[in-house]
Order: sequence, then C-alpha cells, then structure tokens
Amino acid sequence: MKAGAFWRSDRFAGGALLLLFAVLQWTTDFTGPLERRLYDFASTFTASQPSDRIAIIAMDDQSIASLGPLPWPREVHARLIDQLAAAQAKTVVHTALILGAPLSPGPDFLHKIKDALDSAGDAGPDAANARASALVEEAQSLMDTDAVLAHSLQKAGNVLLPSAPTWAEPLAQAAAGIGPLTPYPDVDGVVRAEQLLVGGGSRAVPSLALLAALSSLNLQSRDFQLQPGESVQLGKLHLTTDAAGRLLPQFYPARGGKPAFALDSFADVLSGKIAAAKYAGKIVIVGATGAGAGVTFAVPGHAALTTPEALAHVTSSILKGHFFVQPAWGVWASLAAFLLVAAYGLAGLPRLSAGHAAASTVLLLLALLVTEFGLLAVAAIWIKLVFPATALVLVYLSLGSKRPALHGSALAKSDGETAETHRMMGLALQGQGQLDMAFERLRRAPMGEALLGDLYGLALEFEGKRQFDKAEAVYQHIAGFDPDYKDVLSRLARAKNVSESPKPGAETAKPGGDLLPAVGAVDQPMLGRYLVEKELGKGAMGVVYLGRDPKIGRVVAIKTLALSQEFAGEDLADARARFFREAETAGRLQHQNIVTIFDAGEEHDLAFIAMEFLKGRDLSDHCQRDQLLPPATVVRIAERVASALAYAHQHHVVHRDIKPANIMFDAATDSVKVTDFGIARIADASKTRTGLVLGTPSFMSPEQLAGKKVDGRTDLYSLGVMLYQLLTGVLPFRGDSMSALMFKIANEEAADIRSIRPELSESLANVVALALSKRPETRYQTGDQFAADLRALAPPVAGGADIEI
Repeated sequence: MKAGAFWRSDRFAGGALLLLFAVLQWTTDFTGPLERRLYDFASTFTASQPSDRIAIIAMDDQSIASLGPLPWPREVHARLIDQLAAAQAKTVVHTALILGAPLSPGPDFLHKIKDALDSAGDAGPDAANARASALVEEAQSLMDTDAVLAHSLQKAGNVLLPSAPTWAEPLAQAAAGIGPLTPYPDVDGVVRAEQLLVGGGSRAVPSLALLAALSSLNLQSRDFQLQPGESVQLGKLHLTTDAAGRLLPQFYPARGGKPAFALDSFADVLSGKIAAAKYAGKIVIVGATGAGAGVTFAVPGHAALTTPEALAHVTSSILKGHFFVQPAWGVWASLAAFLLVAAYGLAGLPRLSAGHAAASTVLLLLALLVTEFGLLAVAAIWIKLVFPATALVLVYLSLGSKRPALHGSALAKSDGETAETHRMMGLALQGQGQLDMAFERLRRAPMGEALLGDLYGLALEFEGKRQFDKAEAVYQHIAGFDPDYKDVLSRLARAKNVSESPKPGAETAKPGGDLLPAVGAVDQPMLGRYLVEKELGKGAMGVVYLGRDPKIGRVVAIKTLALSQEFAGEDLADARARFFREAETAGRLQHQNIVTIFDAGEEHDLAFIAMEFLKGRDLSDHCQRDQLLPPATVVRIAERVASALAYAHQHHVVHRDIKPANIMFDAATDSVKVTDFGIARIADASKTRTGLVLGTPSFMSPEQLAGKKVDGRTDLYSLGVMLYQLLTGVLPFRGDSMSALMFKIANEEAADIRSIRPELSESLANVVALALSKRPETRYQTGDQFAADLRALAPPVAGGADIEI
C-alpha cells in the first residue's frame, strides 16, 4: 500500500479514533457514569444474606412523637444504654448520641455559685454557708446530665461513638471507642466505598464500622494488621482494599418488600414494648431515621439510606466477608480487552459483510458486559469492561459502514441496522448528558414516529437546561418532517422568542440570571442535576430558587451568580476559579449553626450553589424598633453565631459579610444558621473592579474599610454591629453620605446602647462596646471568647421575662 493511501485508509481513521478515545478515557471520566451504573446493578444482584448479629434501634418518627424533638435529654440515652447493658448486648454503636450539646445551662450556673460561696468562705464560713455549699454540690451532680450519660457509657463498657466535637470530649472518653463516620461519595453522589482507616501511618484510626466489627470479634484496635494499599487483616478475616485503603462493601437489597435490616423503634425498646433481651450478643446500632432528623445517603440499590442502616450494611459486609475486589491485574485485563477490540475493529471488521459485522459486534459487546456483570454478581470481582465495550461501539460506528458493497435486500437491511445504531447511540449519549452529540447522532437517522418522540424529548431536555437556541434547532428539525407533531410549532416559537431575548447579563437582566420568568410555559428548568421549583428571593448578585434533586428527592435552596455579568476576560476566569475554590471551602464547614453546602456548578456562565433549604426568615425584619426580638432571644442568637464563626475561623474561613440578612432564624424550632460563607469574597472581587466599597459598609470593621488584610476579628466586629442593631433598632454609625459613614466608623465611638434602651444592663453594654472596638487587638480575639461572654449573660434571661441582661 502506498504511503498516501495508508493515511487515507479506514484502518488509519479507525486507529486514530481508538487512540483518541483511549487518551480521552485516560484523562477524563468518560465511561465512568456507565461503569458505575453497571456496578450498582450487578453488585445488588446477589443472594448473600446480611448478618443476623446486627440490629438497628431507630430514632424514628414514632419515637420523636413520643419523646419530643431531637436532641433528647442525656438521661434518655443513658436509660437505653443501661437496658442494653443489662441485656448483655455485645456492642452498642450510637451514631446520634452527640446530636447537640446539653440543653440545660444549669451546670455552668451552679459552678459559678459554688465558686462565689467558696471565695466568701475565706473569712471563716459558718454552718449556713457550709450547708449551702453542700446543697449546690448536690444540685450540680444531679443536673450535670453529661456525667450521668458518661457513667452509663463507662459502666456498659461496650459503647462505640462517632468522632465527637470538643464539647463532647467527656462522652468520648467514657466510650469504649470512637471512630470516624464519614461517607465518601463518588462524583455522582453515590456512596460505594468505605474508608476503613482514616489518616495515614501511625495516626490512622479505624472507621466506626471497622471498630464495631473488631469489638464483635473480641479484638482491639491493635489486633488488626494493615498492608497499605492491599488489605486489612482482622484475625482470620482478610479484607481486600484498593490503593487508597477503601473497601467496596455489599449493600444488601430489600427482599419481599422488607429491608435487609429491620428497624426497631427507640421508644418501643425504651418502654419495654420490645424486650431488650432480643439484643443479647448482638451489635446494636442506634441512630436517627426520622424525617429530617438524620442524614441519608445514596448507595447501590438504595436511593436514600439512613446513617444507621448504611453502617449496618457495611459492618455486616466486613463480618461476613461480603465485599467486592478490584484486583491489581484488573487494569491489565481491561487494557487487554481494549486491544482485542482494536484488533477486531482494524483487522476483522472491514472484511465482514454488514450482517456478519453487526452480529459479531453485538456478540462481542454482550460478552464484555456479561463478563463484567457475571464477575461482580458471582465472584465479587470488579473488572471494568465498559471502557472496551464503548470502544467497540465507536469502532463499529466508524468502520462498520466501510464494508463491501451490498445489493438488494441486504443493502436495505444494512441501512436499517445503521439507522437503528445511530438512534441507540444518540439515546445513550443523551443518557450521559451529552445532548449536542446526541442530536448529531439522532439527526442522521431516518425520520419515523419513534425518532420524533426521541427528538421531542431531547428538545425538552435542552429547554430544561436553558439552552433554548439548541431546543429551537431540534424543533425546527421535527417541524421540517411533521409540523403537526404535538405542539412543536408553539414550542418552536416560544424557544425562538426566548433565545432571541436579552440573556442574563444584559442591563435588563436580574442579578444572577433569571430562570422561571424566562422559561414561561416551557418545562421545568434545571440547574445541574436540580429541578428548579420556584423563586425564593433576590440578592445583590443573584437569585435564590427552591430546587429539588430528582434522584434522592432532597429539597435544596439554589443561589445563582451571573459571573459573566460581573466579570469579563481574565477576570471571569479568575472569578470562576475563585468561586469553586470558595464553594469547596464553605462546603467543608460542618456546624449546626452554618448552612450546609451540598453542591456547586456552572451552566452557561450562571454559577450556582446548592445548599440546605432552611425554614424561617432572616433577621432583617427584626431591625426596626417596632419589630425587635426580646433581648434574651437576641443574645442567644448572637452566641450561636459567634460559636459558628469560631468554628469557621478555626478552619481558616472568614465570612466578611456578617449582617442580619445573612442570619436565618426559625422561631418555631429556635434554629439559627449563618449563610453565604464564601459568597462575600466573590462579591468583593466584583465590586473591586468598579472601585466600590467592599461588603456591606454599615457592618464593616475599620480595617476592612481601610482595605487592609482582615482575619476572623473583622467578622466579630460585624457581629457586634448586628447585635447593636437587633437590640436597639438602629445602627451604631449613621451618615448622610458614604464618606461621612466611613469617617464615623473609623474614628468615632458608638453610643452606649443604654442611651437608646435604658432598661438594658451594663454588662450587655460592655460586651457590645468591646465587640465594636476600633482596633482588632483590643476587641474579642476569637468567636469562642465572644460566645462565652454572651453565654454568661444567658442565665438571667432564660425565662425571657427579665431583660436586665
């Protein structure tokens, strides 16, 4: 063959396609979504039975209705632990014991009374003082519920807890062991693996599931042997892991409509309706399963599994050896299969007739997929063969049509097979979210009733993703064949009108873009994987929507930011990188008073953050004198915000825009959440371009106004301004112009809050004044200090009637 003919040959084109596909697979997760779907299906296609040595006691809706909302008093948990200890349960794993800190302020208050009595006794305490001190000590002992619970934990000697925050240290010390309980989801949000050891080297600690298995086998943490990147040995039990030390556990499917592990109600066990003797010799997992009370995870075979259920599946998988292995030779097997496909496509396929080519390709495709499925379902071995299977489809589409000319009915049959291949490939690409490539494939197939439906569905998906110009192109393709098909003409006109209207970023657009009004009567729009339900509100840079994740049914709040409206050129690229960096940082903050970040993404220059949907309202409504909250409530809110800021600052995250609008408060549940971590820095960068003042000026610290580098103390100053406004109904500094306001913030002292509300106490006024100190080094240095002073004010106003705070 001449050199020029070789470069133009089908074999060269096919080889180049396979090489490009191999590079794409190596550098991206191209076939990952299909690979994970096949794993999810095959891994739950099993006859393996879960361990009968594991039981779950659920803090379910029935228990919450009976015992009240979470968190429950410590003595409730202590009673259950005592019952299980008396029944000789083998191991108790309590995943929800530290849902919240003790609710009673009594221990702290009694400590202060005792200290006062002791100091008064220096001059020689009389009998009355001695009696009072004894009574205080007795009350302190009775009210310290953590001590009661810690005593039950220590007495039982077999209770395991998840890793605890600092305030729960006494409980952690009393437990038989603590272990991390952290899910590690894949990119699609599904949890498939368990990190058996968290941390590296000598600092590695067993996960809670591994710790439960160790306890059940009468082993200690030191009794397991670790072979890094290969396996973990528990006595005679050998657990094969991947290079990162993760185990692929078996998630058992439900059978006969019943879950793999039955859920016993916490209230029923506590009341004796379910005898505690049932749990003798068993691993008992206690956790929250009630609606909104616990966290759910998507796992293979289960769209939403609660924490105790997921822990039960993983623990059973470890004890019974039900786990999946990715052998070291699996990569070579996948590569060998790819080379086999390449040899078939380049050497054999061009020589076959259309019918034989199609039949042999289908058989080879089935062989690859059935092999992977069979190894997973029967041998619990995962060899990734979707990659060579996809390569087979691509090489067939590329070279299968380059065959010796056929005639008559054989040619018609071949053309029909090719058309169906285009259609099926288009649908497969659409399922992977590659809509543009799907349209290219579908438009190659001859029109028919089935293809019209496929194209119509593709156009609706383009609409949902706000790509109305592409939806218009699909509708035009449909209308060119059958203009009377469904409502294609009206949808074509609507898509054309929307695609030609000003895009978000024009002067008429809302900040952050506009989804619902722009769509009109088109189908429900989407951002990423979330369905957009309705608009919740608007801010300076974006719109907030109510969204829903259709896979797991989670309701979220979606905040949008139109980066292309605020930035351009290199600034846009920097803003995009900063947005995802800040979103990632904020997403790592896990605190009861900080809104949880679930996801972040960008579609068509519209960036979005999906976060926890909160009930209640922000505090902006309570800044006017006629709508002020009781001082006790304000102090409690500020104390929790200070604690949240202390946590964030410890993780090197500064909010930069603390103000009432960024604090959500639900009076019904007394819930407080700080929102918009990470957003302020994006907004600051936007305003810096135009020379505007960063943040919200009235709440900014003097150093932030001066453009200096700021740390967590600027947030504490902003919290002091917010506390001042919520207590008095006015801002501490006001000016007729921006320059006048900035001068007062930088140079003048704020008026004493008692000059506005004389009934407020001197101690509270001192706290506010300290928070508003001009110099960072003379104000509160940490959120914990601020919170402690606010907490010290809490006992006199616990009832809400006494406002001498």
